[in-house]
Amino acid sequence: MQQTQEKDYTQKFDLSLWRKIFHHARQYYPHLAALALSMAISALCDVAFPLLTSYAIDYLIPGTGAQAPSGAMARLMYNMVGSAAALFSGNTMAGFIFLYAMLVIVQVATIYAFLYLGGVIEVGVCYNIRQEAFHKLQELPFSYYDRMPVGYLMSRMTSDIQRLAETIGWSLLDLFWGVVMLVMCSVTMLTINWKLGLAVMVVLPPLAVISFYFQQKILKSWRAVRKTNSRITGAFNEGIMGAKTTKTLVREEANMQEFGELTHEMRRSSVRAASLNALYLPIVISLGSLATAYALWRGGNLVLAGAMSLGVIQVFVNYTVQFFEPVRNIAGVFSEMQSAQAAAERVMTLLDTQPDIVDSPEVVAQFGDNFHPKRENWPELHGDIDFEHVDFKYQDGERVLTDFNLHVKAGETIALVGPTGAGKSTVVNLVCRFYEPTGGEIKIDGVDYRKRSQLWLQSNLGYVLQEPRLFSGTIRDNIRYSKLDATDEEIRRAAQLVNAEPFILKMEKGYDTDVGEGGSRLSTGEKQLISFARAILSNPRIFILDEATSSVDTETEVMIQQAISQVLTGRTSFIIAHRLSTVRSADRILVIEDGKIKEQGTHQQLLRMKGSYYKLYMSQFEEERAQEILSARLADSKTDN
Repeated sequence: MQQTQEKDYTQKFDLSLWRKIFHHARQYYPHLAALALSMAISALCDVAFPLLTSYAIDYLIPGTGAQAPSGAMARLMYNMVGSAAALFSGNTMAGFIFLYAMLVIVQVATIYAFLYLGGVIEVGVCYNIRQEAFHKLQELPFSYYDRMPVGYLMSRMTSDIQRLAETIGWSLLDLFWGVVMLVMCSVTMLTINWKLGLAVMVVLPPLAVISFYFQQKILKSWRAVRKTNSRITGAFNEGIMGAKTTKTLVREEANMQEFGELTHEMRRSSVRAASLNALYLPIVISLGSLATAYALWRGGNLVLAGAMSLGVIQVFVNYTVQFFEPVRNIAGVFSEMQSAQAAAERVMTLLDTQPDIVDSPEVVAQFGDNFHPKRENWPELHGDIDFEHVDFKYQDGERVLTDFNLHVKAGETIALVGPTGAGKSTVVNLVCRFYEPTGGEIKIDGVDYRKRSQLWLQSNLGYVLQEPRLFSGTIRDNIRYSKLDATDEEIRRAAQLVNAEPFILKMEKGYDTDVGEGGSRLSTGEKQLISFARAILSNPRIFILDEATSSVDTETEVMIQQAISQVLTGRTSFIIAHRLSTVRSADRILVIEDGKIKEQGTHQQLLRMKGSYYKLYMSQFEEERAQEILSARLADSKTDN
């Protein structure tokens, strides 16, 4: 089966995508509103300071030729200074200092507020989206993980979500401030001198055209960066998980070369994105500088002609400079959002992924879902399983089963043998509803299992994999993983049932021994016995052994076989095995070839048929016999020496 490759995104900047992202941040709408308000107040303070400076130049410095202020904003500020001066018995300087100090205090307070709110929003949005993404990962079926590389998922859950949270928490902060500042500066300049104000703002149309051009180029580059970042995360994951294989195959140099190609591609895309940003922002700054130079030249002539006071030209030039600061900020935010959209697309792809396997609304209403089960409505599972004319093919079109029929009685042990790729694992995965048939029906206790909830079925499953997977923690924690409310006595009984307790008690801390990451402190056989105990703890009605003895030593295999005879009694069981010694005691052995049952019967019946099973068994028997003879001769040779 092929794994899903990273999706290529080609659409333009997508506002609908950002509406979806903000919907996931809806819990923080009040914080965003407070953030917008604090930024608006801060912008108003920034607009007020030049007006105060203009007042000081025109009215507090002798000989500057003060005249009546023009413009509603200017008159408002001048009146506010006058009102403040009245508090100090008409002392204008004291009123000016008081008003200036009040504005400073207000701005400090708003800066504290928006820094605090920005941090809360960033952390909170990151937490919420990761929660939703992890919830989605719990809902998605086994087939999704078959297709999606782990590294891609890790990249989405870490760097992509973090990038989104930073954008919502901080980039929008700059956007709020920039918009308010831009509007206030525009209004004030137009009220002071509308001709000069329009001349300054004439650069906005070409700026919009330039922004439109660059946003497409920047977005394309950032998409390439995020896509390559997923591949790098995947390479990290494979490099760490496959470290032993790398060492044994002496793959260090080849791995470094492959990883170097990925990082070189990442560097090339990142440099291109950074170069476009580096080119875009100076263009914005240059246009702003030209407009400022024109305002200074034109305003200077007006001052010399006596048509404008020195304070007024000072405030106008100041606003001209300030006018392009929010423009630059908005341009910067726009560039940042190109990068963030590349992350947003990938995160939303995960959040919007629809599971291949879903319970119908009627089933959910009656039996609940994975997170809100209605266990009181669950029927008891006995274990009769029927495949009725089942067809199955994977999404890539590979057909595995065609008109597959099988009846399994409750409590029966079924062994599946046959060549690799014959369909053995597919049969088991269909029983577990990790996949669903593309044709026909699978019935459990006479009812199509799609009329029951997934959780109902999978709560009655015990599954032991070929490669046992343990989690960081103690042996006790790992056994309890399948039944979190299990008592210590129940855990001990499960370990005893599968012959795991003898080696556990030999450990320094017994059941409280830490297994290490992935069970790294235990042998493969010990991990397998613990996973066996974990599977049996919840007392499942259906039990699956998927090559459970293929990677263990002979002594551990004997222990597992002894456990199997006890554990499987009364349970409907499926055993997939290449080692036929594991399946000899099965009630029925199915030889699967090309997705069909070629032979079936007990061990003795199949041997008498002298068909595929007989040939397979005799071949393994001869190999094992030859290995025993070779081992005996080697032992004798050592004894003689």
